Formats: sequence, C-alpha cells, structure tokens
Amino acid sequence: MKKRDNSSGREKTNIEKGDKTLRRIRSFVKRSGRMTLGQQKAYDNYWPQYGLSLQDNELNYVEVFGREAPVILEIGFGMGASLVEMAVAAPEQNFIGIEVHQPGVGKLFHLMDEQGVNNIRAYCDDAVDVINQCIPNDSLARVQVYFPDPWHKKKHNKRRLIQPDFIQLLRVKLKVDGVIHLATDWEHYAEQMMEVMTAAEGFSNQAEEYCFAEKPAYRPITKFERRGERLGHGVWDIVFQKVC
Repeated sequence: MKKRDNSSGREKTNIEKGDKTLRRIRSFVKRSGRMTLGQQKAYDNYWPQYGLSLQDNELNYVEVFGREAPVILEIGFGMGASLVEMAVAAPEQNFIGIEVHQPGVGKLFHLMDEQGVNNIRAYCDDAVDVINQCIPNDSLARVQVYFPDPWHKKKHNKRRLIQPDFIQLLRVKLKVDGVIHLATDWEHYAEQMMEVMTAAEGFSNQAEEYCFAEKPAYRPITKFERRGERLGHGVWDIVFQKVC
C-alpha cells in the first residue's frame, strides 16, 4: 500500500513553539523520482481542481468540497490506491490526503479520474506544515497513518513520525470523539505507537487497554499488506479516540 520513504533522514526544518524556534527532524525523504507520462498528465490536469497548497492557509471545508461532511485526513497516501478505494466506499465523507512525492499525487489524480471520484483533495507538502497552517482546530473526524516508514535502525527511531508532540498536534485538529488510526507491519514500531498513544493526553484506546484493534472494515487490504502476509509478517492496527 505504501512507500517506505515517507520520512526524512537528514532534512530538518524550523517550527515555531512559543517564542523558541526549534529544529525539527523531518520524517520523510524527499525522493526525486520521475513521474510517468500518465502521472504527469493527471497532475497537471487535475491539480487546479483537486490540489491544495500551504498558500491556501486555513481551509474552509465547505468552500473546498462544496458541502458539509465528515473530514478524514490521511498522512502519506503513497500511490493513492487505498485512499481512492476508501473514498469510493464512503461517498458521504470528504477526504484530504497528504503526500510529499509528486508521482503519488499524480497517480492519485489518475485513479480519481478513472473511478469518477471527487471527494478527495490532496497536498504535496510536509504533513506537519499542512496540519499547522491549513487544518482548522476541532475539525477532523479521523486521522489515518498507514504503514509509515519504520526507521528500523535504533539510531534512526527518533525519525519516526509517530511521536508524542505529533500526536498532540493531531489532537488539537480532531473533533471530540474523532479517532487516530495507525497501522504498521513492523512490530517494534507498533509497540512504540501503542506506548505513545497510551501515554497521550486526551485519548482512549478503542480496544481494551494496551490492546491492538481488529482491522476496521474501512481500511483496505493492499497488495503491500498481502505480500507481507505471505511472508509471515504481522499487521497491527491501533485506534484511539479523542475524549477531550
């Protein structure tokens, strides 16, 4: 389903925290892979209709989607197949995807056109910047992060996306009763995710305490996941609800 490079080893950027400017380690590597002709054509043709940028500032969802509906945010949608599948299955919901790699955004638009989907909008920017600058507080029904880069070497664990500060940033953007849904096929990362979410203020595990969730029906099983299952890999889902 996903790429393994939605995290950055060395790139850093500044973020504001109070009066201090901190150095933030990015959680993705910005690849320079070429787009196929089809991806480029879809990107060029559909960006004006479906693309969003940091310059848009805080979103007005009714203006963006032309309606009021629950908003689902996916961080790191890869080549977009699962996001499109979810949007097809839930036409009553609005979806916003964030992906830093242009080929993935181009492929998403191609699939949207192919399947007649119009309830997705996409950013091609850093997720932290998008969330800070563009997502209104208390507005999201769900945030989903599926198969992020596990940064499996211990010295690189700090580069993982799921960290306490990031979860609290998401908490601000979620509605009360909104959920964070995480999934990974890397057991050590699953354990870290569970520790982070269990300790996070304002959230409650939707399974029993310190238990992983059954895969929700809305999350597609992907080629990536099926391949992992054939190789004997486990997959862990974590679903926490914002309670305050």
